[in-house]
This record gives sequence, structure tokens and C-alpha cells, in this order.
Amino acid sequence: MPSTPDDRTADPPEGPTGEWGLPPANPYVHSRVSGPFTVIEVSGEIDMASAGSLTEHLAAATARPGPDVLVDLRPVAFFDCSGLRALCRADTRAKERGGRLRLVFDQPRLHRLLRASGLLRRFPPLAELPPGSRPESGPAPHPDP
Repeated sequence: MPSTPDDRTADPPEGPTGEWGLPPANPYVHSRVSGPFTVIEVSGEIDMASAGSLTEHLAAATARPGPDVLVDLRPVAFFDCSGLRALCRADTRAKERGGRLRLVFDQPRLHRLLRASGLLRRFPPLAELPPGSRPESGPAPHPDP
């Protein structure tokens, strides 16, 4: 699925945020800064009802210039087209700002979903988080806004 003008997202919503300006964790999504990366850990079921939580974290992670975003989908039990749309919008936004968005997963069902939707080339999966992005890596210095 090539990017389209509809892939663009609005600026992140104003409101309470956690560390580094990232949204607070919720039952589906948690974000953290680790080394040069913003890591978004996704779990549970991402569908129409929960995709908004993912979108909120993706929008915040791609708000700065040159974002390097890793979306960890390994704990995900279910992922539908609502989640794919959120990923495509965030990927477009990251690229517009000179950055990138990469997916981390090892489940065959997610591989099949991306291949069937034509997104596997857009999101070639990483099997694990790269060095410098793991929790023990610690946060990077806060970039200037």
C-alpha cells in the first residue's frame, strides 16, 4: 500500500504527557526513549477500538525532526487494518521529518498480514530490538524542541 495524502496525521494532541513529551502508558501501548530511539511497545489487541491509543503514541514519537522510531509488536495478540493505517500515517510523518519508523516482530501472522496488505517492503521486520534501544540502554539526552 503506497503512501497517500490520507496517510498524513494531525499534530499530536495537547494534553498530559509523560517523560520526553510522550503520552502516558495505557493497556495497549507504552513509549520510552532509549538511546537514540523512541521505542513504542504494543501489546494485546490492536483493532478499531484500541488503534487510537497507538496513534497517540506514534504521533508524539514522530513529532520531532529526525525521529528514529521502533514499534515493538512482539507482544501483540491481534492486529487489524486500523493498526496498519496508524503505522502508515506515522511512517509517512517520520519520513517527512527526515526520520524513520521500523517494526520489530517475529510472528508469522504479522508477516502474512503485511505481505497480504502489500506493506512488507515498506516495513521489513526486525526480529529484535537493536542495540541501544533496549531498556537497559537508558534514556538519551532530551533533544531541543
